[in-house]
Amino acid sequence: MTAEPRLRAARAADLPALLALEARFPGDRLSARQFRHHLDNPRARLRVAVGEGGLLGYHLLLLRRGSAWARLYSIAVDPSARGRGLGRRLLADAEAQARAAGCTGLRLEVRQDNAAAVALYEASGYRREAALPAYYEDGAPGWRYAKAAGHDFGPTAA
Repeated sequence: MTAEPRLRAARAADLPALLALEARFPGDRLSARQFRHHLDNPRARLRVAVGEGGLLGYHLLLLRRGSAWARLYSIAVDPSARGRGLGRRLLADAEAQARAAGCTGLRLEVRQDNAAAVALYEASGYRREAALPAYYEDGAPGWRYAKAAGHDFGPTAA
């Protein structure tokens, strides 16, 4: 039995693995420059899941000045780690990070053709707020989802 992946803050040394993970997905991708910016941004929470096979996933949460709502900018799980609840853990961690920062809700956008992610968000209590036609760089449509405090908005961060 393999050990449960550990969640921690991302570090500059994680950059090659983050870029390799991003390369496995179609459409919009974060660049090295963007990752470096978010690593240094005090209003960003870039967290990684690390297991025996190295970096298995990450989430990027953005905290907006003057807003009680956080934005889940990106979440990704290595295809080799799918089906083990890692996406759910990363989402719960993003919620906990938002709550610890004093946010009362979380918003996100997702590709309409990403059935696994849509199912995860809906099963986790996210409400669809809007359709986003041609939202992504490749023209794919998206959905905007939101989850407010009082709707089981994440465990308290440890």
